[in-house]
Amino acid sequence: MSLPDILNSIYPLPPASCDSIALITEKVSRKKGELLFSTERTEHFIYFISRGIVRAFINQDEREFTFWFGLERDVVISMKSYIYDQPGYEYIELLEDSELYRIDARALQQLYLADSHIANWGRKLAEQELVRTEERLIARQFKTALERYKELLTDKPELLQRVPLGYIASYLGITQVSLSRIRAGIK
Repeated sequence: MSLPDILNSIYPLPPASCDSIALITEKVSRKKGELLFSTERTEHFIYFISRGIVRAFINQDEREFTFWFGLERDVVISMKSYIYDQPGYEYIELLEDSELYRIDARALQQLYLADSHIANWGRKLAEQELVRTEERLIARQFKTALERYKELLTDKPELLQRVPLGYIASYLGITQVSLSRIRAGIK
């Protein structure tokens, strides 16, 4: 997936603005199992997934809780680092060997000041991430595990082929045994 395709899926940019972002972007390859973000670090990069999959998780009481999966075209960002220049809340782990576009967040902030198209693109990016966060929060609070699983089947069925079931169960807020029961009940 090309950088212009990813950028324009968020908000259409004129070619010159897209070129400006491309100048501060680097394509990087990372290996499965690598931690892209860690709670001990302030993250100064934003990533877009060209190929691969990642998960966001937190550690609590010596257990990992997965709360997000990123697939091709998704943005990988620590909003706390991006906004407050502080270490984030989450770990981001690559679940497959991945190709990513890496953008220096500080250089991007400078482009916001210089180009209103890029500033509007950045606003749209933040708005989309806010809505996705709200949707996850509402689903976790008000939908049953079965409803969340069915939603996952509809919205991101490829996760079931690409992600270990233990991570899927954690994402749904249930045990792997409960996930097996839900899956058996649907078949």
